[in-house]
Amino acid sequence: MKSRNPDRVTFRKRPQQERSIQRVDAILSVAAALIAEKGVSAMKMTELAAVATIPIGSVYQYFPDKAAIVGALLDRHSSHIQQKVGEAFSNVTSLDHAIELVCGMIDWYYREFRSDPAYLGVWLGTDIDRDILQLNIQHSNRVAEIFLESIRPFLPAESRIDLKARTQLFSHLIGASVRFSIMSDDDMAMRMLHEWKQVIRATLLAEPAR
Repeated sequence: MKSRNPDRVTFRKRPQQERSIQRVDAILSVAAALIAEKGVSAMKMTELAAVATIPIGSVYQYFPDKAAIVGALLDRHSSHIQQKVGEAFSNVTSLDHAIELVCGMIDWYYREFRSDPAYLGVWLGTDIDRDILQLNIQHSNRVAEIFLESIRPFLPAESRIDLKARTQLFSHLIGASVRFSIMSDDDMAMRMLHEWKQVIRATLLAEPAR
């Protein structure tokens, strides 16, 4: 993995005007299509500029390198997930309700991205770049924070769960399990997710053994 340098995976210059926003959207749309077709590693900045009919200098004006484009796509997917999680957990009524919402979010997550090959391509890109992997972890931890805050009022005062550690762990595992399922055939994916939801119901908020 490359050494950590967070600036590599962020915008060099964020678009402000409508024309610039449209240009960046075009770059990202083409990048998503190329990643879906051939993967992150095979996507070239020169090819991206040619397909998008945008000068290569304009691409570099916004993105310092390919990692920043992958990071922007990851941000889009992650922001969509965080928004959906925030909506789902805005009215939690009990711990049991929260668990069932988690299981429902797993079903939504799978359905939403099963037919989006660019999502899987972007995620696979996190495995070969430490900066993008760290960005993915940050997004996963934000989802954990949303869940944690939604259930905190319902936890008994005597609870011994290390809530921050456990919610971060399960948030990461849920994302990984859904992505693994997306790479499987639909029948096996549904069977695996069914088993995973049973594990979540039994363990996510179980008190640790004394």
